[in-house]
Amino acid sequence: ASPPSMTLRTTPGDRPGGRPGYVLIMLAMAVLVISLGLLIALPVWQTEVRREKEEELIFRGKQYAEGVRLYVQKNPGKFPASLKELLDKKCIRRLYRDPFDPDGLWNVILASGKAPSGRESAQEVLVAPERALPGIKNPQILGVVSTSTDKSVKIYNDQESHDKWLFFFGQDPKKPPKISYYGEKD
Repeated sequence: ASPPSMTLRTTPGDRPGGRPGYVLIMLAMAVLVISLGLLIALPVWQTEVRREKEEELIFRGKQYAEGVRLYVQKNPGKFPASLKELLDKKCIRRLYRDPFDPDGLWNVILASGKAPSGRESAQEVLVAPERALPGIKNPQILGVVSTSTDKSVKIYNDQESHDKWLFFFGQDPKKPPKISYYGEKD
């Protein structure tokens, strides 16, 4: 008889009844199926994340509009000159960040000319970056709007881009105001 070491098979895949390479092919197929699944799921996941950010934008924007309403109720005839003033006067719980801006800064909606008294809607508003407020004489903040110009997944107040989603005190969704932008010449 021959020694036991001579009868053992040592070549990979050379076991009795086995077919060489099937494990490798099955592994490659599994990786392919998983990759295809991820390729399909990624855009769906990105859209869902965008929808959640849009819902958060609506919530935060409405918080600011309500904060301005409370400020005007506490200080008749006056409007806040900064978003921090809303927090200082306890008209808003905290300063919310714009979910679409990496720095979290908003564009603020300012009264241009005559500010609404509370019953009527603003007919014309000025939109300015939050960081431009120190350079504006006597700013009267009515609300906020996102800095993002991206097309939205959701349609809000008949608008399809985030920078057209206005959140301000005295807003009438049926009568959108004329919008002027800070630094724009007439």
